Amino acid sequence: MNSDTIKTNVNPLPEYSSCSTCGINNEPMLDGNMQREGDRNEPILRPGNTNCGGCGMSVILNWLSLAAGSETRLQMVIPACCGIVTPGKFPNSAYGLPVVASTFASAAAVGTGLAHTAELNNDNTRVICFAGDGGTYDIGMATLSAAAERNEDLLYICYDNEIYGNTGGQRSSATPLGAVTTTTQFGKDVNKKDIVAIMSAHRIPYTASLSIAHPNDSLAKLKKALAMKGFRFLHVLSPCPTGWKSEPSEGIELVRKSVKSGLFPIIEIENDEVGETLTINIEPEMCEESLRTYFESQGRFKRGVDIPEITRGIERNWKSLRLRAGK
Repeated sequence: MNSDTIKTNVNPLPEYSSCSTCGINNEPMLDGNMQREGDRNEPILRPGNTNCGGCGMSVILNWLSLAAGSETRLQMVIPACCGIVTPGKFPNSAYGLPVVASTFASAAAVGTGLAHTAELNNDNTRVICFAGDGGTYDIGMATLSAAAERNEDLLYICYDNEIYGNTGGQRSSATPLGAVTTTTQFGKDVNKKDIVAIMSAHRIPYTASLSIAHPNDSLAKLKKALAMKGFRFLHVLSPCPTGWKSEPSEGIELVRKSVKSGLFPIIEIENDEVGETLTINIEPEMCEESLRTYFESQGRFKRGVDIPEITRGIERNWKSLRLRAGK
């Protein structure tokens, strides 16, 4: 192991990300008050849910509630994942909207049926598939790709915690290189899939990545996707303190560092009859200190990661993104 290979001790993160190279990057604040006149009377995620402390899924569900507001009727399909455990035991539910529990592989197929039913009934209900990375990258890829190819009127949100969190912490194809899981005890030896590239290759109307550390950008994308027709895909990096072996209070900080270092690009891709338009929403600082701290703060990387190799991969990815963005 060379001097540029990190071994982690799960070092605590500061309250704000303080970087000697880049300075302080405080968390962006939401414009206005959190509770407004147009908000939903019944939030999508109610108190008393079963989510772990620090779960990124909880954050994005609350933002989805804010983005939808009181005027948007919603139905949600959730396959086997942590998200379908969230509501608790029947007959009670911690979800404040109609939810269909689907099999692992069929969220997009079930959502397609709901969307067609709404259309037949002249109902303006917006149908959302809400799935983890296992049900998106792996087991659900067939129905996801088929629905995207047909351009079904669905909003598909993948909360990506980079692990099969509900079944014991196994690796998925979203698990990053070097991460230790219950099925990769020596660290995963291949890179994660680029799900945003895969979905945008279907030429669907809208594909975007969201950061829970940048609420204004994320809320704007959620509102945009809810208002659009056709197939829309949103990818959210979702911290999992249990699987990542990180502190629950540090999830947003970790995502901020992944964005700042360029590891997690924040972009949106729109396709129409003219062609593809890729927009870079947040310019990364390519901060190596942020990248190192990101890995050092997670016990799943305890066997070490090769920072120079990861940096080269980040640079290659951003070169490709800038070319597609016309920069």
